[in-house]
Amino acid sequence: MSTNVAHQGEASGRLRLSEKDVQKSERKGALPRQFVNFAFYRARPEWRLLGEAERVASKREFTETVEAQKSELMINTYSLVGLRTNADFMIWRIGYTLDPVQEMTARLNSTALGRYLEVTQSFLSMTKRSMYIDKEHPTHVEDRLHIIPGKGKYLFVYPFVKTRPWYMLSPEERQEMMDEHIRVGSKYQSVRLHTTYSFGLDDQEFVVAFETDEPSDFLDLVQELRETKASMYTLRDTPMYTCRRLPLAECLDAVG
Repeated sequence: MSTNVAHQGEASGRLRLSEKDVQKSERKGALPRQFVNFAFYRARPEWRLLGEAERVASKREFTETVEAQKSELMINTYSLVGLRTNADFMIWRIGYTLDPVQEMTARLNSTALGRYLEVTQSFLSMTKRSMYIDKEHPTHVEDRLHIIPGKGKYLFVYPFVKTRPWYMLSPEERQEMMDEHIRVGSKYQSVRLHTTYSFGLDDQEFVVAFETDEPSDFLDLVQELRETKASMYTLRDTPMYTCRRLPLAECLDAVG
C-alpha cells in the first residue's frame, strides 16, 4: 500500500525524475523530497448565473493556466460535485519547491473563473521516509520520498493527527502496533496509500491519500483499521474527502 518508483510511468503530468535520475539518487541514498498540496475549490453561486459564453471562455482560460504549470508541477484533478457540500473539485499538486505552488495559485486567482472560486480547504505536506519497517514484505523497497500518483478512479484524502501519548511510546511498541496496521493494509491490494508529513508545515501531522477503483474496498479497510491497537492513538482523522479522478475540463463542466 505504498508508492514505488517502479510505477513511474503512471505519473500524471510531466514533472518526474528520469529513470537515470532515480537510479543515481538511489545509489546516493537520497531521493529528493517533494512538497505536496491538496487544494479543494468551491464555486460561488454567482458563477452559474453568468452567460454560457462567458462561462465557457472562463473555464478554458482556467484550464489552460493549470496546463501551463505542468512543466513545474505534477498535477492531478478530481471532481467532488455531489459528494461534498464544501468542495466542487480538487487539484493535487506535487513539486520540489513551494514557489511553483504559490505562483500557480496567484495565476489562477487572476483568471475570470478564479474570481468566483473559494479555496475551502488546502493541505500542505512533504514526503519523508517512513520510520516503520514493513516486515510482511521485507523485499519491498519502499519509497515515500517520491510520490507517483496512479490511475485509481477514486482518491480518498484526509488529514491525520496522533495523540501525544503515541510519541511517548518506545519505538518497539510503536513498531509492534504498526506491524498489525500493515498486516491489515496488505489484505487490500486494490488500495494504494500515499502518506505525507506536515509536522510544522500545517495544522495536521500527516496527510494520507488512498487511491483505488473500488470504494467498497477502502470502506472495509478503514473499518478494519478502526479495530487495531494503533487506532487508540488517533486524535483526529477528519475531514475526509471522496474524490473522483477526472480531467480538469470535465471537473469544471460538472460545476456549471
